[in-house]
Amino acid sequence: MTDIKDIINQAILNEVEGAQFYRMAATQNTTPEAVEALNKLAEEELAHIDYLKRFSDEVAGGDITVDEALSANVPSPEIYSWGKLDKQSLNLALSVFSVGMQMERDSIAFYEDAKKKVDDPKAKKVFDELIKWEQVHLDQFATQYDIHKKEWWADQGFSPC
Repeated sequence: MTDIKDIINQAILNEVEGAQFYRMAATQNTTPEAVEALNKLAEEELAHIDYLKRFSDEVAGGDITVDEALSANVPSPEIYSWGKLDKQSLNLALSVFSVGMQMERDSIAFYEDAKKKVDDPKAKKVFDELIKWEQVHLDQFATQYDIHKKEWWADQGFSPC
């Protein structure tokens, strides 16, 4: 079970890094909606950490359960709405969502790889649940990124071909 413990420990570290990134971005923002959304994202990363810690305890105890409620608790996309943004906040939003999308892609790839490294079908199912969560975030981030990208293009006087 060392491999699965190592996978979980790395997954926890990945989530810690994500939470720190969103907290840092919140301190750089000036709009209350953006600060609230970023802090909510950091809280979601902490929820992932709690889930992973419970999973680690289950692995250590030899009794893995699958908490499918994780997928049911994906937040509404409205929390990602930053409201009307000034130029500086719009630039920050684009950067945050771009980095956030990459973190989500990396997490999905990490859990896909983790599934290949474990034999336990229940562990594979846990990784499937985590993949679903990360995919929903990726989809929501991509939607917001596209909205902000179009705003940025408009502010710059660009018109997509």
